[in-house]
Amino acid sequence: MVRTLLVRGLWAGLLAGLIAGGFAFAFGEPHVDSAIALEEAAAPPAHEPAGSSAHGSDEPAAQASGEAAPHDHGHDHGEEAVVSRPVQKAGLFLATGLYGLAVGGVFALVFAGLRGRVGPRSDGRLALATAGAAFTAVVLVPFVKYPANPPAVGDPATINDRTLLYVVIVLVGLAATAIAVATARRASSADPWVRWVAAAGGFLVPVIAAWMLLPGVDEVPGGFPATLLWEFRIASLGTQVVFWAAFGVLFGWASDRVSARHAATTRPATAPPTSPTTSSTPPSPASSS
Repeated sequence: MVRTLLVRGLWAGLLAGLIAGGFAFAFGEPHVDSAIALEEAAAPPAHEPAGSSAHGSDEPAAQASGEAAPHDHGHDHGEEAVVSRPVQKAGLFLATGLYGLAVGGVFALVFAGLRGRVGPRSDGRLALATAGAAFTAVVLVPFVKYPANPPAVGDPATINDRTLLYVVIVLVGLAATAIAVATARRASSADPWVRWVAAAGGFLVPVIAAWMLLPGVDEVPGGFPATLLWEFRIASLGTQVVFWAAFGVLFGWASDRVSARHAATTRPATAPPTSPTTSSTPPSPASSS
């Protein structure tokens, strides 16, 4: 059963990743192109000497010169990108597909452990509920504190610190989800509204504490268009919404089919009902009077 769920999870993750890749290609890539165009327009020409940037001498030296100052999207000012944009756009589907495979495998194993122990009895509903909880923990909680930024936003020198903070907030979201589930199970004998309030409290307390205690990161340049920034962020969040919604539906449908097939194979065989037999005796010859 676990192996079957794992295979279904991998397939559902791959398909959901490709669907999310299509959404990101249609709604996210145009904003990436716009951000890269802004960055290239703000960069000095490659032949300009260091310090002669049109932005003035108070700009950082790495921006004023054409030297290697790597950014999140992987190309340098005044130099050709190592990977061209058409190749990057094609690689988007590879990246989202691999992401879907990884998520699908881990999700299937977690689902197999939760099945029959937590949540709805229906596998399809449990898959949707688990996908929603996972989206909240690993996407929504980090997004509120550290939303995604397009290229040209962010200091390359702080990328390790920002990555560490993002991992910490993801772990907080997962831990808060586990606390909420455990709290709801302990309050299983109480009224439904009590269970919901207890679960919500177990989730929100650590999450809000992390939002307040973790340091903020604001590295958006002063002249960067706010509209472009938030359009990119919404497209990034929308890509995750599409992925988790598609994955929850696909995996829920597949797990329902697996459980139905498993129930059919394990159902004890019953003998077909037999129709009552009537014994018929040949008619006796009529007696002659």
